[in-house]
Amino acid sequence: MSPAPSSTDYAVRRAPRSEFLTLRGLRYHLLRWGPPPDGTRPLLVMVHGWMDVGASFQFMIDAFREDRSAVAIDWRGFGLTDGNGGDSYWFPDYLGDLDALLDAVSPDAPVDLIGHSMGGNIAMSYAGVRPERLRRLVNLEGFGLPETTPDMAPGRLASWLDELKQPQQLKTYDDVEGVAQRLMKTNPRLSADKARWLAPRWSRQAEDGRWHILGDPAHKRTNPVLYRKAEALACWSAITAPTLWVEGSETRLSQWWGDRYPREDFDTRLSVVKDLQRVTLQQAAHMMHHDQPEALARAVQEFLG
Repeated sequence: MSPAPSSTDYAVRRAPRSEFLTLRGLRYHLLRWGPPPDGTRPLLVMVHGWMDVGASFQFMIDAFREDRSAVAIDWRGFGLTDGNGGDSYWFPDYLGDLDALLDAVSPDAPVDLIGHSMGGNIAMSYAGVRPERLRRLVNLEGFGLPETTPDMAPGRLASWLDELKQPQQLKTYDDVEGVAQRLMKTNPRLSADKARWLAPRWSRQAEDGRWHILGDPAHKRTNPVLYRKAEALACWSAITAPTLWVEGSETRLSQWWGDRYPREDFDTRLSVVKDLQRVTLQQAAHMMHHDQPEALARAVQEFLG
């Protein structure tokens, strides 16, 4: 249960409804906004990034001009969704979960799909594999990963094996205000009221009295499967839905990957998408749905129609 709001909390305009359903044997958490789908407009489905939760889309939803039927999920091992019960997470499982989700929430009609960061990568691959399931696609800085080469496999596998022997941990906090401060430290553009609203949805108080991030620490382990750019682009090139790419003017690829992922490489990757529009949001970085939710909402609404 979320704490009672205070005068310094973010004021929600469109309150979400929390639901749970079983997808591929896991208890999945969903947030719903707006009226039930009535067939006149596609359901809007939103999928978040790594170490985030579906509630992150609240600020964009509040900035929409009008209500529309929308769903955001917590991916497996994040938020209030079950972990997978193992010691590692695999990219194809996210595609399987998304496919099962659409079977459950929009079995007979295509959806509009928005993905941020990791969720954007999942959405792009899915859009190429199941093009008939999407009407329109919005990718919020789902860049993908730097190219890998086969000679990297032994070292990557060795790192994974070594990490399997070590328990993974996430930092805990004395109180929920500490979580809010962590959110603002990670993203200095996040306002205090939004951070305080997100904190109890991004974490929870455990029996030890401390606040724990709602993310399975196993997500931190090295992925032993190499990123094969050619396979990813084969999926991207099969996308038929009109696609909107949105990025922040302040985002720098080098902050994550140094010189291993040149910007020109990503621009070349995007060129394989057949029907593509691009938008840059000013005064926004990677967490654009936190930094500039109003500008993002305008861009998304204009594109979705």
